[in-house]
Amino acid sequence: MTATETDQVLKRFVTEVRHSVPTVAVWAHGSLALGDFQEGRSDLDLIAVVESPPDAARRERLAEVHQRLLDEEPAAAQLHCSYMPGESVAEAEADHVTWAHATILERPVTPVTRRELLDGGLVLHGPPPAELLPPLLPGQLEDYIRRNLKEYWLPATARPDLWLQDIWVDLGPLVLARSAVTLRDGRMITKGEALTELLDLGAPEDLVHDIRERRYAVPVPIGDAERVRRGERARAFVRDGIRSVLATDEGSP
Repeated sequence: MTATETDQVLKRFVTEVRHSVPTVAVWAHGSLALGDFQEGRSDLDLIAVVESPPDAARRERLAEVHQRLLDEEPAAAQLHCSYMPGESVAEAEADHVTWAHATILERPVTPVTRRELLDGGLVLHGPPPAELLPPLLPGQLEDYIRRNLKEYWLPATARPDLWLQDIWVDLGPLVLARSAVTLRDGRMITKGEALTELLDLGAPEDLVHDIRERRYAVPVPIGDAERVRRGERARAFVRDGIRSVLATDEGSP
């Protein structure tokens, strides 16, 4: 997939969404906005600010737009978008209509996403994020990160089956590293930068190499026994790392 294909699907998406629902702005966050986007591997993480909450008819139209793109544009396989009504952009806990994993669902636009948008969201249509999104409250981002580690990722380390999948082996350590940096000094870092941070956190070098290869190169296929061993090591590292990060964070002045 070329950069032109990514640009093409983004341009087409903005055009079709604007024809489907009254749209105030469309922004990109994540790797695309942070400068760490990998063609054919990274998600296209988008936020659309719409004039009002999509009703049943508009939800159906949005689903049709996304499905049509999915059928006709290879780059659209990685495209996800949450639709925030202008009246509720300040409500960080509110669920918003979202297209992800080839279906319509509802989920919040988290403080992490909001911080990415405010720090440097990529404007695809309309005004920039700083003109519509309120600043985060003191401690709001850090509180969310602590909850996410404690209530989502730590329980996930009790399920060995999950860690047989590449996506968990990749995301778990990277989330840990990025969370550790933000809790430590307030910075948001890319997944690429998180790979270096993982080594500083004591991650096994071969695990970091494995994650790097899947993101930036061509990974070597592994057998079932190695997949189990790798999953156990990743799971144990993330579990122990979360406990250490939370304990250190709680003990900081």
